Amino acid sequence: MLADADVDAANLELLLEPRRVETHDFVGGQVASADETHCTNCGVCVAACRFGALEAAGETHRVDALACEGCAACVYACPTGAISMVDRVSGRCFRSETRYGPLFHARLTPGQENSGKLVTQVKQGARLQALDQQADLLLVDGPPGIGCPTIAAIAGADLALLVAEPSVSGIHDWGRILGTIRLFGVPAVVCINKADINPARTDQIRALCAEEHLPLVGVIPFDLDAVEATVRRRPLTEHSAGHASAALRGLWHGLRQRLE
Repeated sequence: MLADADVDAANLELLLEPRRVETHDFVGGQVASADETHCTNCGVCVAACRFGALEAAGETHRVDALACEGCAACVYACPTGAISMVDRVSGRCFRSETRYGPLFHARLTPGQENSGKLVTQVKQGARLQALDQQADLLLVDGPPGIGCPTIAAIAGADLALLVAEPSVSGIHDWGRILGTIRLFGVPAVVCINKADINPARTDQIRALCAEEHLPLVGVIPFDLDAVEATVRRRPLTEHSAGHASAALRGLWHGLRQRLE
């Protein structure tokens, strides 16, 4: 069972060419809505709103949905009950079929929030179907960073694969996600990507793994086949039998052994 938890910039579907089976709206919260027929243009709602989401529109007031934070202060303040809260559709969730198995993924509407909630919804759908089908594994492609979407992707995992790149920023980011993983008590293993582009930094990552008692389960070299595979929208292991592809297959073998 597969789940793409990078709802802000989902990309697994670019490689797996999924066939969508189900589509559901994602309600990330609520937004105020004004009924102009009941509005008396008293301006009480404008004074109550701290986000500048209400503005005059002729003889009534209207809500700027992009500025509204959904606090509902205007709803309680309005003396005529002209304002109510309505659901805000912030994205869509999908269940698809791929040649590797079912894929759960989603797209968050640009500028919308609650991506952590959407990741949780994606994972929950994948988990329930995995239980129904008695799947051996649920693989979650996590988002970058250490924010709410990443935390939602980490929660409940049996094992986390941390991908490090041999650069100053790569090592820095790797340290941040390691701290997040350990905060939630999730066991972790490490893979070094593009390991041969900076041998000194690769050695630094190896040393850090030894210092932190983290198993190094994969070392993937830079390979131009990866670029061509991406252009052709195919996984590297399908496209090529080169060095990087062989390293990925070895990485997967090592992960399966640890999971079993």
